[in-house]
Amino acid sequence: MPDWIAEDLTSLAFLWRLERRDGVALGFTSHDRDLVLDGLTYRASPGMLPSAIERTDGLDLDTVELLGALTSDAIRDDDLLSGRWDGASLRLTAVNWTSPELDPVFLIRGELGAVEIAGSRFTVALRGPTAALEVPVSEETTPDCRAQLGDKRCRVDMAGRRAVALVASQSGEALVVNAPPGDGLYSFGRLRWMDGANSGLEARIMSNSGTSIILSEPPHFAVAPGTRIELWQGCDKQFSTCTGRFANAENYRGEPHVPGTDLLTRYAS
Repeated sequence: MPDWIAEDLTSLAFLWRLERRDGVALGFTSHDRDLVLDGLTYRASPGMLPSAIERTDGLDLDTVELLGALTSDAIRDDDLLSGRWDGASLRLTAVNWTSPELDPVFLIRGELGAVEIAGSRFTVALRGPTAALEVPVSEETTPDCRAQLGDKRCRVDMAGRRAVALVASQSGEALVVNAPPGDGLYSFGRLRWMDGANSGLEARIMSNSGTSIILSEPPHFAVAPGTRIELWQGCDKQFSTCTGRFANAENYRGEPHVPGTDLLTRYAS
C-alpha cells in the first residue's frame, strides 16, 4: 500500500479512463479540479462516483456500477443511446490528487455493459475480464454457418467485396444510394457511416436491390443527402451460398447434412 493512503489527511481521488472502440479516449476524476496522468487530462466534470469496489483473487466476476452526469461536451445521452460507448474499455485508478503520478493504485478494468439513463444522469455497469469465462467452451451444431464472412475462420478475402457510396435519401430503414451496389450482394452485410451525425457507427443490412438498401433498424440520427457510407458484402450462411458464390466449402462452419429433430417424426411411405 502506498504511503500516501496511510496519511492522516486523505488526498484520495479516483480516475476513470474511458476508451471507445473508435479510439476516442476520455478521462474523468472524482476530484473537484482537473488532474493529469500519463498525458491524459482527467476532467472534474462530469463528476463520476463508483459503487463499492471489491477486489478478489478468485474467479468471481468483478463488477462495479458507475454513476455520472450527462454533459454536452463529454458524455451525451444520444451517444450512449446510439451505441458509441458499447464495449468501451474502462480503467479505474486511485491517486494522490496532490501528486497523481506518485504511486497510483490500479483498482479495476473491464468493458462497459448496460447503460441506464434517468434525467440528466446515467448509470453503467462494468463487466470485468472474467466475464469471458461465462461463454460456452464448445459450439452447438447448426445447419447454418457460425463464422462471419471474412473472419479468420471463414477466410474469404474481403478485398473487392467492399464499396463506398453516397446516400441520396433516407426514410426509416430504407436508404437510396447514388449507384447500384449489386442486387443481393450486400444482404446480411454491414454498413459503416463515414461522415455525418452517425459517423463511426455501424448498421446491419437486411437486403439490397437496385439503388435501395434496407437496414435492420433506422439510423440513430437523421441522414443528410451526400453522406458517405462504406458497404461490406454479406452472406446468408447457407451451404449452397458458401459453395456456389464463394467456393469456400472447406471453411464452412456448420453441419448442413446432420439430421434435424424432424428425423424423429419421419415414417416410411
